[in-house]
Amino acid sequence: MVVWTDVIAGRLGDEARIWTALAPLLIALAYVLFGLPVYVLRRRSGALVDDAEMRARGQTLLLGQAMRQYFIWLIQPLWRLVRRTGLPADAITTLSMLMALASGVAMAGGRFALGGWLYIFSGILDVLDGRVARATNTQTRAGAALDSVLDRYADAAVLAGLAWYYRESWVLAVVLMALVGSLLTSYVRARGEGLGVQLRGGAMQRAERIFSLGVATVFAPIGAVLFEAPGAHPMHWVAVGGLVLLAVSSQWTAGQRLVSLLRALSDTPAPKALSTGRDGLFRSLVASGVATGTDFAVVLLLVEGGAVSPWAATALGCLVGAVVSFTLGRVWAFSPSDRGLLPQAGRYTFVSATSLGLNAGGVAVWQLLPVDYRFAWWITRGLVFVLWNFPLHRDYVFGGPVAPAAPRIGGRPRPRVRPKLSSARVR
Repeated sequence: MVVWTDVIAGRLGDEARIWTALAPLLIALAYVLFGLPVYVLRRRSGALVDDAEMRARGQTLLLGQAMRQYFIWLIQPLWRLVRRTGLPADAITTLSMLMALASGVAMAGGRFALGGWLYIFSGILDVLDGRVARATNTQTRAGAALDSVLDRYADAAVLAGLAWYYRESWVLAVVLMALVGSLLTSYVRARGEGLGVQLRGGAMQRAERIFSLGVATVFAPIGAVLFEAPGAHPMHWVAVGGLVLLAVSSQWTAGQRLVSLLRALSDTPAPKALSTGRDGLFRSLVASGVATGTDFAVVLLLVEGGAVSPWAATALGCLVGAVVSFTLGRVWAFSPSDRGLLPQAGRYTFVSATSLGLNAGGVAVWQLLPVDYRFAWWITRGLVFVLWNFPLHRDYVFGGPVAPAAPRIGGRPRPRVRPKLSSARVR
């Protein structure tokens, strides 16, 4: 039997852990299911129209437009209650942040169900504050700034609480990755708006982040009781799954927005990195894969055939692989340019040498942590390839025309004037 004084004090047995998570969930589920037929009938009769704000937010795979419209209809009773209280929008914004702060503290203390419900309610209040401001005609730029800043504090508070709970586990790295991705997703959009570019969409916007992480943490204690061995510090694997989803999808969303921003600000159309044509990541990966396979095949043939020692075979294999990679990059992976063979070969050698240093140094740095060297190798190789090798091969080694020679005046070269950078670029 659940004793509520024990629940309040945090002395939770298995039964209490299940019911403190399940009881609010059952109430919310009953409200959602019983409201659905009423909502459908009113929609069909024409009594309801789409909410304009929800329509403007678009949809994602996780939260479609139909679900968004139904959600905003479901919270109408709460909306009317808030309107009757006369609370200003800034007060609702502040209350939303305080709820998220309490959620983070609860999760840090291992009360995942409580923390999850507080976070979900914080998100509902975050939907209402802007509506209150518009309904009462009290929209201000100061209020919009306060809302944006406190939203970032709210997201950070919840993830900081989870970081504290998982501080002695590998999950801490996942939490930090999710924290960075969540902040960057919002920052890139804000930076774009500051430069006059409207950025919308993405797989993991703030509503999706609150929904996915809130639901995962609500269900986490139930999964811990049913599937984990008894212990004072359970892993809460359902919450871990939600964190992994948030970490990957928020980083992906931030990357999507950054690419869209750079394309919008670029004077020339940016190449599609994921296309299968020239200058795309796909052909670059194929060229690198063929070169690596050739490298390995040369090593096997020389060593197994007894021709040379392994270290000499490795050196020859690297040389052959480099020639194959350079040739494929020049004739197939990247667009032709008017650079000659020798200048391209020189630049390719420079990029390859720096790539060697970055890969070796990256693995060495990873070894400062207790991680497997194979994990360090793959992570480092992937990052160096995507962030260094591929863009430099595309834009520096193979791509782009050679800059025209500076015109001469009076037999002396005329200095080329460097264009001024905008203040936004300088910062």
